Amino acid sequence: MNENNLSHIRHSLAHLLGAAILELYPESFLTLGPAIDNGFYYGAEIRDKVSEDDLEKIENKMRELAKNWTVFEKEIVDKDKAREIFKNNVYKNEIIDGIVKEDQEISLYTSGSFTDLCRGGHVENFKDIDMSGWKLDRIAGAYWRGDEKNKMLTRIYGLAFESKANLENYLDMREEAEKRDHKKLGKQLDLFTFSDLIGAGLPLFTPKGTLIRNLLDEYVWELRKKVGYEQVDIPHITKKDLYEKSGHWSKFKDDLFRIVSREGHEFAMKPMNCPHHTQIYARKSWSYKELPQRYASTTKVYRDEQSGELSGLSRVRSITQDDAHVFCRMQDAKVEMEKIYNIVKTFYQTFGFTLTPRLSLHDPNNMNAYLGSSEIWEKAENELRNLIKEKADTAIEAIGEAAFYGPKIDFMAKDAIGREWQVATIQLDMNMPESFDLSCTNENGEKERIIMIHAAIMGSLERFISTLIEHVAGIFPVWLSPVQVTIVPVRIEQHGEYANKILAQLREKNIRVEISNNDDSLGKRINSAKAHKVPYVIVIGDKEMESGNLTIETRTEKIEGIIIDDFIKKLENEIKNRTLG
Repeated sequence: MNENNLSHIRHSLAHLLGAAILELYPESFLTLGPAIDNGFYYGAEIRDKVSEDDLEKIENKMRELAKNWTVFEKEIVDKDKAREIFKNNVYKNEIIDGIVKEDQEISLYTSGSFTDLCRGGHVENFKDIDMSGWKLDRIAGAYWRGDEKNKMLTRIYGLAFESKANLENYLDMREEAEKRDHKKLGKQLDLFTFSDLIGAGLPLFTPKGTLIRNLLDEYVWELRKKVGYEQVDIPHITKKDLYEKSGHWSKFKDDLFRIVSREGHEFAMKPMNCPHHTQIYARKSWSYKELPQRYASTTKVYRDEQSGELSGLSRVRSITQDDAHVFCRMQDAKVEMEKIYNIVKTFYQTFGFTLTPRLSLHDPNNMNAYLGSSEIWEKAENELRNLIKEKADTAIEAIGEAAFYGPKIDFMAKDAIGREWQVATIQLDMNMPESFDLSCTNENGEKERIIMIHAAIMGSLERFISTLIEHVAGIFPVWLSPVQVTIVPVRIEQHGEYANKILAQLREKNIRVEISNNDDSLGKRINSAKAHKVPYVIVIGDKEMESGNLTIETRTEKIEGIIIDDFIKKLENEIKNRTLG
């Protein structure tokens, strides 16, 4: 079954849910009931208190109503009739107003005795739906239109798939995903925290979490440095003039954290880095012989995300980007983008991710949403297509998903349990150099417009770390583990001195090692190290002291009789080669 048919099943079930809500809670006002990833929901203002204890009752009502549902009958109505039908429902009337404003037809769909305002997209016959392939899932609160100033409504969510087997597979995958939840593991492994005093969406990284961030950033920089990037540093705020010139102000000003100085000048916390980097390039005149210029910054950006959309590290307000921009001539774009492409591939292969490129294109029917002409966009998009083709990759093309200033390749990473995440980005931009009049002097002594390539390998460090934690289930490779070795003396009094000797030898080789010497039992101390996903646990007892050999527990096995020098060589090899497991 294709995704379109599955979407029709989910949308049809949303109608059924809406009908069940009105049957059970007749004084309710329905809002929107779309198909979503993995299922559907219907939002409503329900005057009765509804909890997840009521899901079974609502689902039973849906199944009862479904017996009398067959086809969806469409009716086109004018705005007056639509308003009359939904005269008591302020939410439906607001939707009608939006349809009228867009000069679109108003359509109603009826199945059974339930009629809803809807654009369509249903199954041909309700009997085609496998009734064992869906179930109601949960209840949540949501502000109308996602605006905290509006009333809090109730959303009832359902899961829906083409068969019972697919539903069960999804539930199994979700159970595994819950075990891997980065919010839970981040707390268990002491990687990051949040504070109500600081604010939602503003993560605080502990020493262990900061170590992981730094190691990841150093790896990206190692890959970039090999192909000629230079590091630059930029401030976290700017006058709004910069974003007015770049075009960001008119499109995103409501998403910015804005500041007014004591002199009355308006500033913004930067939500992106590219306009700042243009001004480093613009500091002087450039000969074509001096290009490309490649600037990289790992720096914070800030976006005023709505609180209801924030989630752990995957959606935050304070975002660390490993951002880079290449300023070059068009004839150099292919070579420069290939360098970035290779970095992306190398970086994600290190962690065992499978990558799929997605080409985000402009919508030719909505050119008002973009800077630049159709010709510029087509030229840029063809450059990206050719790059993907030469890399022997197959891209998903997504029309209308480009940024307003240029098309891009978004890399989708498939994790260990089959979920896809948007990670790295390569973007070809001919419009921002035009906005900022960025140029070089060519071979003929003439001024020549350059182009700009945006490149983020991790994108957001916070989001990448959340993805990585869930991908590896918190079991980081040795090179990335905050603690690589824990030494556990059987008895502190007898074995502590020898344990400290081993500690010193490992630290001399820059191995991250600690001793577990608290008052807990031996078993508890070993289990604590394993709970913190430490790759190697060395147990020191009488036998180890007498033989001079080590007993080591890894994540999967027990190794006995290894000498310290061989163990250090093994560790150094795993760290140097960034071995995955």
